[in-house]
Amino acid sequence: MSEPILQVKNLKVYYYVEAGAVKAVDDVTFDLDDGTKMGLVGESGSGKSTMAQALMRMIKPPGKIEGGEMILDGVDLVKLSTEQMRQTKLRKLAMIPQGAMNALNPVMRIDHQLVDGMLDHGVTLSKQEREERVARLLEMVDLAPKVAKMYPHELSGGMQQRVTVAQSISMEPDLIIADEPTSALDVVIQRQVMETINNLQERLGLSLILIGHDMGLMAQTVSRLAVMYAGRMMEIGATYDMFRDPLHPYTQLLISSLPVLANKGVFAGIPGITPSLLNPPEGCVFHTRCPKAWDLCSQSTPKFTEAQPGRWVACHLHTA
Repeated sequence: MSEPILQVKNLKVYYYVEAGAVKAVDDVTFDLDDGTKMGLVGESGSGKSTMAQALMRMIKPPGKIEGGEMILDGVDLVKLSTEQMRQTKLRKLAMIPQGAMNALNPVMRIDHQLVDGMLDHGVTLSKQEREERVARLLEMVDLAPKVAKMYPHELSGGMQQRVTVAQSISMEPDLIIADEPTSALDVVIQRQVMETINNLQERLGLSLILIGHDMGLMAQTVSRLAVMYAGRMMEIGATYDMFRDPLHPYTQLLISSLPVLANKGVFAGIPGITPSLLNPPEGCVFHTRCPKAWDLCSQSTPKFTEAQPGRWVACHLHTA
């Protein structure tokens, strides 16, 4: 069996403030197989976007990667110099950002923005080759060739997001991280953009990490699912298996919060609020909201273990 394309081991990302260390990502471990689409879900503040920024080495002070490994195709990203990491981006991994409007340069035409990264990585292109490459990238994300000569403000939100997708695949990286790529779009455009991303993933054989909080979108999009809460990994497994038989109480509550047509107007939420990452509770970080918590949950942190083949969970119900 081949090695996973990405191995995250005991990753810790802390933000240091006057009151202490905010543990945004705390001892997270997971693998991603080549060509796999994995979803990373959780409530706001669970550490999803911090995980994405850590993988891209975009953590800035007062944040710091405090420990752990992020091994992409045999190379530990944590140990790379700033210049080595800059060269790795776009070639080996790329990100589709959450807000395309803020990611695109408002005073540069789209064609210049699509080739800028390639030129910065030393790719030599003639004028004709640039035009052909831009046209090909736009075609791959279902945009017309005329978009190349337009500015971002002349495009709709959905078209802007497609441009950022085209940027991310411009050098055909092995791994793409999509950080809530449809959060600012209406539902129709959301579906179109996700179809574009899915088609590209299959066409290019990319590995994909899709970050979000929409369990319904994850069920339709990814083959593997990872659930985070308060900076910790709660459960990982095949998407179908996790929806059929969620092991962690938090996963169960996330799935049960999805609206059901048979119960129109009835919405189920998760009681309580997420804990402070500055002073997280002792034991399992979810025990203060967990309907199945017992004495051990407040006393001991559950280990992240393989409860079933391919199913990893951090819960005393399955590891005690």
